[in-house]
Amino acid sequence: MTDIRRSILWIVFSVSLVMLWDAWNTHNGHPSMFAPTPAKPVAAAGAAPAAAASLPAGVPAAAAVAGATPVPAGAAATPTAAATVPGSTEQVSITTDVVKASFDTKGGDLVRLELLNYRDAVDPKQNVVLFDQTAQRVYLAQTGLVTTQPGVSLPNHFTVMRALPGERTLADGQASLSISFESPDIGGTQLVKTYTFKRGEYPIAVQHTVKNNAAAAVSPQLYLQLARDGNPPAGESSFYFTFTGPAMYTDAKKFKKIDFKDIEKANVDHDKSGDNGWVGMVQHYFASAWLLPDNAPREFRTAKVSNNFYSIAMVLPLGEVAPGASKTHTATLFAGPQEEKKLEAMAPGLELVKDYGWLTILSKPLFWLLDKLHQMLGNWGWAIVALVVLLKIAFYGLNAHAYKSMGKMKAINPKVMEMRERYKDKPQQMQQEMIRIYKEEKINPLGGCLPIFVQMPFFIALYWVLLSSVEMRGAPWVGWITDLSTKDPFFILPLLMTASTMFQTWLNPTPPDPVQAKLMWFMPLIFSVMFFFFPAGLVLYWLTNNVLGIAQQWFINRQLGLNK
Repeated sequence: MTDIRRSILWIVFSVSLVMLWDAWNTHNGHPSMFAPTPAKPVAAAGAAPAAAASLPAGVPAAAAVAGATPVPAGAAATPTAAATVPGSTEQVSITTDVVKASFDTKGGDLVRLELLNYRDAVDPKQNVVLFDQTAQRVYLAQTGLVTTQPGVSLPNHFTVMRALPGERTLADGQASLSISFESPDIGGTQLVKTYTFKRGEYPIAVQHTVKNNAAAAVSPQLYLQLARDGNPPAGESSFYFTFTGPAMYTDAKKFKKIDFKDIEKANVDHDKSGDNGWVGMVQHYFASAWLLPDNAPREFRTAKVSNNFYSIAMVLPLGEVAPGASKTHTATLFAGPQEEKKLEAMAPGLELVKDYGWLTILSKPLFWLLDKLHQMLGNWGWAIVALVVLLKIAFYGLNAHAYKSMGKMKAINPKVMEMRERYKDKPQQMQQEMIRIYKEEKINPLGGCLPIFVQMPFFIALYWVLLSSVEMRGAPWVGWITDLSTKDPFFILPLLMTASTMFQTWLNPTPPDPVQAKLMWFMPLIFSVMFFFFPAGLVLYWLTNNVLGIAQQWFINRQLGLNK
């Protein structure tokens, strides 16, 4: 009876895990494992968004096309095409040691960012492209000025600017590289944007200088915006979910992920204003964020800009700029990999864009330990093996208790089978006899289950660490495993893991019920199939855990005289 309970427990856990996983994917707009759905089209008609499709948060597209300037209560006016100065546009690119960045002179905005040290998940011959503006994908960083002053137009991301002369490539030995864009005089106001890139770094210093050439004072507000389509990045797996979408952080409400579907329904609950915090866009392994110093007022906005196109922004007052005066503000745009230690140093809560799921409290120290092991061993694969070994040592006592319980169950299995046959027509007597046998043999029917539940959160947390850590991307282990973040190209690790799972099943006591006995073999086999599509680092973790578990169980069974 206890064997049946254990088998049922395993079956329920396995099936529930698969179904919960699939439901979570579907709930968050990702393809189902059983019925994949096609990606949504980007913006309108599948083309790159025009001006109306690139508005700051909270602005109806139709209003901008019409040139209207709605003023939400208590907020700045909305930038529109009316502030655009006609002229030809072009793209200007600069290259550093870690990125190639392309800017559009319309708005002087960052419209493409290629990460030179990371290969694309779909085509390893290409680099990862974070920001982009094509018919298939749109992801932009935009800034500009707005104001609540009636009749005043200011330069914004529709304004055609002039790229100022300067170097376009970071030279050897050069510490930083800057590129500037200057707007024309619009209503007596000029805006100069300067982007400064540093060698080896992904944060970009973005300086906005407002020059007031008019006869009256102007009170501009600066918006810092990230806008992208609602599709997951190309190459994402259907077998595990990773979050894609806006995120923000404030001291009051801490880190908050915002689903595209909630923006679609205008059902977003987040801080609308504060004197601290940041906004960002998150996807698997990479993120972007606008960062500001604390103790400066700001508004937070999210919006559906157009079909399958969304934005998140901060708007902050720059104060009054007197006639003939100028004012400069510097923000930071981070766009790059989710390297946890570097994110922690940039801004409070920024490291939380690395999605550890609901076990962050365990995942963070596990990653810290994994990183320390990597520093010692110099290889992420061996660091994974070492971490699982340490966890097995930490839980040795609990595992030993579970394996002894299972070993005793296996030892009395012939007696249980004989008793079941004898009382097969008398279920009540069978139950009483089973209880008597357990008491005589001093076996706790739940002794093998409780230790597993105690340590399960740690191994689930480690699962999320390995799934979320960009450090695994492109990291080799041995021989044919050249990238721990992708599936094993020859399926050797999944086959070994399946074999180890089946061997571990053989070591466990066999349920007396024939149907349960078959399911005991069948369910682990089905569950193992999913690992053929998992990243190699995750499979290595499970395989190591299985091998160490087999070794400990074999040793305990030998002590009990069961290895025959």
